[in-house]
Amino acid sequence: MRELRDTTARALRRCVIERQSKGRVPGVAAGVVHRGRLAWYDGVGVADLDRPDHAPGPDDQFLIASNTKTFTAVMVMQLRDEGRLSLDDPLERFLPGTAHRGITIRQVLAHSSGMQREPVGDVWESLVMPDREALVKGFDAAERVFAPHHRWHYSNLMFALLGEVVARLDDTDWYAALRRRLLDPLEMRRTTLGFEGAHAQPYFVPPHTDVPVRESAPDLAAMAPAGGLASTPRDMATWSGFIADPDPEILAPDTLDEMCQPQIVMDVDRWGGAMGLGFFLMRSGTRVYVGHTGAMPGHLTGIFTHRESGTGGIVMMNASVCPDPAAFAIELADHVLDHDPEEPEIWRPGTVVPEDLGELVGPWYSEGYPFVFSVREGRLEARAVGLPDHKPSSVFEKVADDVYRTVAGRERGELLRVTRNDAGQVTKLNWATYRVTREAVPFGTPSD
Repeated sequence: MRELRDTTARALRRCVIERQSKGRVPGVAAGVVHRGRLAWYDGVGVADLDRPDHAPGPDDQFLIASNTKTFTAVMVMQLRDEGRLSLDDPLERFLPGTAHRGITIRQVLAHSSGMQREPVGDVWESLVMPDREALVKGFDAAERVFAPHHRWHYSNLMFALLGEVVARLDDTDWYAALRRRLLDPLEMRRTTLGFEGAHAQPYFVPPHTDVPVRESAPDLAAMAPAGGLASTPRDMATWSGFIADPDPEILAPDTLDEMCQPQIVMDVDRWGGAMGLGFFLMRSGTRVYVGHTGAMPGHLTGIFTHRESGTGGIVMMNASVCPDPAAFAIELADHVLDHDPEEPEIWRPGTVVPEDLGELVGPWYSEGYPFVFSVREGRLEARAVGLPDHKPSSVFEKVADDVYRTVAGRERGELLRVTRNDAGQVTKLNWATYRVTREAVPFGTPSD
């Protein structure tokens, strides 16, 4: 497991203490994840005011609240990959008889359906949540406050209904499906429906005194798929590692990539955040972090992962009003990536250039622009001259003789076709139908 420098650990602890003190949070559990393991962890303050010497530990539970939505979203995508639903299916396919028609699974995952935020009734005043029957029945009385895709509008109600879809398709309850599909395979044994075992107590700190008041932890009932889980820093480090690099036996990596494609902008003022399929996509400088926040009476959490480096930040706090958990978690991960980055990979020579690729390497031109085709680790790549370092090269996989599919980078998904003359020599390429030639030529120039 990667170890951070002492100076990095001290700087991270200082950051946590400053946030805990300024935010007046009884206890903070904070961690930096590297590829699914806690590379650094610290607990500041107290998990329980009745145990003043007990700082939050890495196996103490917090209510992760709306971070639960990321689990529900992954289960929906598993069902999609199994062919049991489509993202463009209307919700009424699975909840027949509902009054609201044409709301798609994709819209719900991206919070772009326009439906109201909460179930009908003042549930966050009474703290009485609907059961499954009441949730579905009450959906008919819910209000559509925006047209679909008009703007991002967060909806706990709609994510709870996604959980109902999962339950119906798996012919079980949502939590049983979650255990079978995700928690057991990932060995996340301290992630449970509500508290089980050691946990941080939930508090409200009044604005004008420094004496916290114990909060009540509501039973979310049918709203659990939107926010019912409790978990630990160690378990959520495992989840961060899965988000960075999913086990193909659980979820196809391409599907996780799809979930991290922006569907709608959340921050229309500065474009600092977008919504994927169940995940927030938050920008920090040139980096994009994938994750979610969660708020429940007495608990506030943020788990965000920089997928390219496998580095994530975890923050769990036991107060209703706390520092911004997204900014806090990202700040911790950013500090490590800026000041204590992982060593770059050592270049290692390849062993063979496949015979059919040897003629394709070197400079080419498309639309008048120069490209360099090369072979790396036995695969054909193409890179535009002058392409910034952070942009990936295009990578090709052979699908037939002289036909390749672009599987990464520019023109991903498109075909590269090789044309040869009667002597078998390569005369041109066609990439995404555009002609690629050894010399720069204008559009419309006849081929030799």
